[in-house]
Amino acid sequence: QVQVVESGGGLVQPGGSLRLSCVASGSIFAINEMGWYRQAPGKQRELVATITSGGIINYAYSVKGEGRFTISRANAKNTVYLQANSLKPEDTAVYSCKSSTSYGDYWGQGTQVTVSS
Repeated sequence: QVQVVESGGGLVQPGGSLRLSCVASGSIFAINEMGWYRQAPGKQRELVATITSGGIINYAYSVKGEGRFTISRANAKNTVYLQANSLKPEDTAVYSCKSSTSYGDYWGQGTQVTVSS
């Protein structure tokens, strides 16, 4: 079992930045990938970015070109971050972290990011 906890969301003005954190605990040795996803009101959940245990990073096509989101990982490898810059109102969503293992995926409860003036 893996437990996942996100933090760092909140209300930010357009153009502002946030750093989201995701900490996994439990059977962390089994994690082969961690990633950030988001779900805006009335929309389906979508990928933002993932990072494998080997450090390979993948960004969703929708965010890759703008370079406003950066996923990174702490040395402990059970903690990943999502740096979000130049935030726009359309970035408003619940941001959730997923830890993937060979026997299943584990999700956190999500953290709300609201971009509004």
